[in-house]
Amino acid sequence: MQNRDQYEIVVGLEIHAQLATESKIYAADANLYGNEPNTNVSVITLAHPGTMPKLNKKVMEYAIKMGLACQSNITRLNIFCRKNYFYPDSPKGFQLTQDKTPICVGGKIDINTPTRGEIGIRLNRIHIEEDAGKSIHQANEKDTLIDLNRAGVPLIEIVTEPDIRSSEEAAAVVTEVRKIVRFLGICDGNMEEGSLRCDANVSIMPRGSDRFGNKVELKNMNSIRNVKNAIDHEVDRQIQLVESGEKIISETRTYNPNTGESQGMRTKEELNDYRYFPEPDLSPVEVKEEWLEQIRKDMPVLPAELKVKYMEEYQLPEYDASFLSETRAISDFFNELCQLTTNYKAASNWMMGPVKSWLNEQGADMATFPLTATRMAELISLINDGKVNFTIASQQLFKAMIAEPETSAEKLAKKLKLTVQKDSGFLEEVVDEILKSNPDKVKAYHNGKKNLIGMFMGELMKETKGKADPKTAKETILKKLEQHK
Repeated sequence: MQNRDQYEIVVGLEIHAQLATESKIYAADANLYGNEPNTNVSVITLAHPGTMPKLNKKVMEYAIKMGLACQSNITRLNIFCRKNYFYPDSPKGFQLTQDKTPICVGGKIDINTPTRGEIGIRLNRIHIEEDAGKSIHQANEKDTLIDLNRAGVPLIEIVTEPDIRSSEEAAAVVTEVRKIVRFLGICDGNMEEGSLRCDANVSIMPRGSDRFGNKVELKNMNSIRNVKNAIDHEVDRQIQLVESGEKIISETRTYNPNTGESQGMRTKEELNDYRYFPEPDLSPVEVKEEWLEQIRKDMPVLPAELKVKYMEEYQLPEYDASFLSETRAISDFFNELCQLTTNYKAASNWMMGPVKSWLNEQGADMATFPLTATRMAELISLINDGKVNFTIASQQLFKAMIAEPETSAEKLAKKLKLTVQKDSGFLEEVVDEILKSNPDKVKAYHNGKKNLIGMFMGELMKETKGKADPKTAKETILKKLEQHK
């Protein structure tokens, strides 16, 4: 849009992460995705009279971990409240959440941006709440179907300050949040299944102004790409309204990824009256120092710290370090591998190359990778010692090891006759045949075309199926060329 550079984009995000506990937040019902509708329910989920909620302690631990990862202040005395508004898919008719005492206050999400460099997007809060059920509207059906399996699933809502200034930055924040929750093991981050969901509050203002415009809330974004596209669409829509002299209405809109457009759902009043009041059936929860310290001790080294370690201690490029700190399973495997070899760049190359390719081909994750770090270290050692060259190792030996993960790399290399050929006598015979078959190339070499040594090396590798030791091979070729003058 031509006039976009005259406006500043202001975005705040509300990211909901379903916590990966075994049971729901206030009941013992299973917290599982994909089960038959209305099977993960109980009298508590169904809000039968006389039933009492009981807080899942693991929910508190997971929320605190996220707060510690984001450098938030942890609230010591937590009170749960009823948030009252019409929930067609929640039997209680209200939501149990946190209002005045969110479990985490402040903090930030660090992102790297092309225009503003490394910045910290401030967090307003992270609070705990329960999810609602799911309304299902089938084609050509007038009735709405309700699935209550999701009702009572524990959530944390991560609310940013309006610090985001582009759709790219918003996408980067969601990406980083997904990375952190996966690393902590508190949420699988699957946006398509709804375990990570994002709403965006979007407004525009004239560049240089400090007064925010009317914000519009965007919902129904089930991928990071859709977050970016929805914000871009909304910014263009708001600019068109302003340029046409129309007023931007504060409203909630739903984004349709198929059409790339949004549609109004409901207008927003200046202040929603949720009539919060403390939940009478839940006692306040105190986070004592001993508990907090125990959770701190259980925290893994986070991706940002690992990235710095890989770059500074292991001298790896930023691209390698970013990939190796992408998930906890990958970083754990790489960390173990680096305890077994000091050739950190070789270890990185294997992780970034053959291992990553295998995972992509199989549609698998690192947790299902069949080889141990010990086996991978053996493979790297064989190459370091010149017993197998990398090409043979990556194309043949690696596949053989995947098929026989219990067998050592060296034993398999010998069994398949993949070890490097260093027998100079054997190599001399092969080189003699190559030079005899290429007299014109030999003549050209002696006439000054020294780069033909590469062609001779290629022929030798072809004849030996890549098993010739490169150093011995080159020495043999040079020696034989001198004899064929």
